[in-house]
Amino acid sequence: MTNKDIVEFYDALKLLAKEKGIDVDYLLEKIENAIVVAVKKDFGGKENILVTMNAETNEFSVVIQKTVVEEVEDPDVEMTLDQALQVTKRAKLGGVVNIKLETKQFGRIAAQSAKHIIRQGIREAEKNQQVMEFQRRHQELVSALVTRVDPRTGAATIQVGKGETVLPRGEQMESDVLTEGDHIKVYVVDIRETEKGLRALVSRTHPGLVTRLFENEVPEIFNGVVEIKAIAREAGSRTKMAVLSHDENVDAVGACIGQRGARVADIVEELGGEKIDIVEYSEDPATFISAALAPAKVLKVDMDESGAKACKVTVPDAQLSLAIGNKGQNARLAVKLTGWKIDIRPESGFYGEDEEETDTEANEE
Repeated sequence: MTNKDIVEFYDALKLLAKEKGIDVDYLLEKIENAIVVAVKKDFGGKENILVTMNAETNEFSVVIQKTVVEEVEDPDVEMTLDQALQVTKRAKLGGVVNIKLETKQFGRIAAQSAKHIIRQGIREAEKNQQVMEFQRRHQELVSALVTRVDPRTGAATIQVGKGETVLPRGEQMESDVLTEGDHIKVYVVDIRETEKGLRALVSRTHPGLVTRLFENEVPEIFNGVVEIKAIAREAGSRTKMAVLSHDENVDAVGACIGQRGARVADIVEELGGEKIDIVEYSEDPATFISAALAPAKVLKVDMDESGAKACKVTVPDAQLSLAIGNKGQNARLAVKLTGWKIDIRPESGFYGEDEEETDTEANEE
């Protein structure tokens, strides 16, 4: 390659890096590795290839390093003193001589090999850039574009900026019917190492999605005046959320609901009609448990005397089914929200072990 060719090569490389959003040094490293592989194919496959590339100084050289010896046993890595002196007059026994190669010496097969590895390197760099797009948004709410939906599995390929990942059907809400071109909100759960490299895990069922929606919708939560202390969710159906105000002049529940329910209504719409119960958090377990079982009215909470996080809750007979909820959902979410095992009894029921019991116990799944 002439000096002009080298300059044009680096200019093209810089342009490619800019278009793809890839670091030039990363590309240079991949190209250096590709050239080493290519040269090895033509020159014995030994570890004596040195490639020097510098896009700033336009330096580009490929050399084979050989040790100067009296008697050559391996011509791929050794040469005699007479041979070495033809390369450089400063050669001496035991020293190392750099034999510069011209690009045309690599051969067509080597060039094709280098081109393939460079392409592969660019793809890897682009994939890493895509994952970085999600890493910057770890545990955040992001807007995504649905680019494809697998008709067999229902999994959706989504795009966030330059990043792309898959939203599995299991991480979609039951009410979701996604089609190509849809704009949706997803929660970036984690970035994990898989057999196919780094992968961004996103979800529409994670409780964090609801948390971030409220942070965006309620200024009091965003600025820290109101804090979300706990959240329990059965995606697409119902969420219970406990909130606490750090300002006695601000009603935590009221701030989340908004004037005439406007704030919570917008979030319910975003979640496809998912019901949201907002209750006030309390450091007192009995008070918190009573609030968590809303909309049912709790008459009494008896804490387990053994110190276990368990309690018996008494509710009016007429509200027993309300406290338990459809298929036990209200009680189940209350257990998840509070972290306490809750045994719900009607007011007319008995606590005695020998009595026929009509209670329902909600155990955390």
